[in-house]
Amino acid sequence: MQCHHFDAARCRSCTLIEQPYAEQLAAKQERCADLLAPFGPLEWLPPVASVEQGFRNKAKLAVGGTVDAPTLGILDPGGVGVDLRDCGLYPATLQAALPVLASFVTRARLVPYDVPTRRGELKYVLVTQSPDGDLMVRFVLRSTEALPRLRKHLPWLLDVLPRAVAVTANLLPEHKAVLEGPEEVVLTERSTLRMRVNDVDLHLRPQSFFQTNTEVAAALYRIGREWVDAAAPRSVWDLYCGVGGFALHVAAPGRSVVGIETSTEAVASAEQSRDDLGLTDVRFATGDATAFALTADAPPDLVVVNPPRRGIGPDLAGWLERSGVRDVVYSSCNAASLARDLVAMPSLRPRRGRLLDMFPQTGHYEVVVALSRG
Repeated sequence: MQCHHFDAARCRSCTLIEQPYAEQLAAKQERCADLLAPFGPLEWLPPVASVEQGFRNKAKLAVGGTVDAPTLGILDPGGVGVDLRDCGLYPATLQAALPVLASFVTRARLVPYDVPTRRGELKYVLVTQSPDGDLMVRFVLRSTEALPRLRKHLPWLLDVLPRAVAVTANLLPEHKAVLEGPEEVVLTERSTLRMRVNDVDLHLRPQSFFQTNTEVAAALYRIGREWVDAAAPRSVWDLYCGVGGFALHVAAPGRSVVGIETSTEAVASAEQSRDDLGLTDVRFATGDATAFALTADAPPDLVVVNPPRRGIGPDLAGWLERSGVRDVVYSSCNAASLARDLVAMPSLRPRRGRLLDMFPQTGHYEVVVALSRG
């Protein structure tokens, strides 16, 4: 992949871009294999590769420049905007929406937030694209000052960009390095984005997480379904369930599934998807995964975990070791924390693993491992 922004040193986010893709994939596979080698023989299935560019289903764009000449991209070390609307990681359909959004910034007089002086209103524009090409657009604002102008000019945006099916304003009054605040103002009739993944419709709400690479995420959920079905459990927990990707894929007649997630928005998304599918044996709840496990009356036959980079931690790993749970499917974005967690549950041995390249051109990845007792 060639990138003129990287060549000009305007953006260096794609740290592996100068390395041939086959070498990137092999190095990630080797890294995971080395970290998990101490835990016994492990069957590594062929890695799931990604397309090298145009794979991102979301754009997280810092807004800079001026209201008449806004930049959508990143900020340099001095807080000056660097425009990355033509970033090669975005598919062409998502790229095509970004000039329209820049024009909307000017039309609605959304003054870009200036980090050094802490003045202005518009901090970020966040765009997510579904497999069907529909868009969720979120404007991250410092205050409600610009809301009347957003509402006034929204009909223009929806006319020029009809694929924008859900548009919101997120309020982030604090001056800190985060992408969004807790309050979301929905500006359109729809507040969710339908993501068709395999045979499951996932409904994304504004503050619910979904994997950045839709095609590789679909492969991850297919693998999870295959491995869970092979274990034939009658009961499954999906801990750190997000919008329910694993839980909804592994649901089956005669199998009870419980999904646990701290985000109320994600749980609401999962429940909407479950209801659409008519799955009566699937339940979702808002809560901490570790606290849920430690206070449960009895363990399930199988647990799926998909934690953040820090892993599941010693408390949940210790509970899994003691619980008698027969099988675990562990999906990790950090093989180092996965290896630390495996030390704490020696009775659950890795049997097979598979690397999924969610993030080409970077050192990040997803790895999924099937563990069983004995």
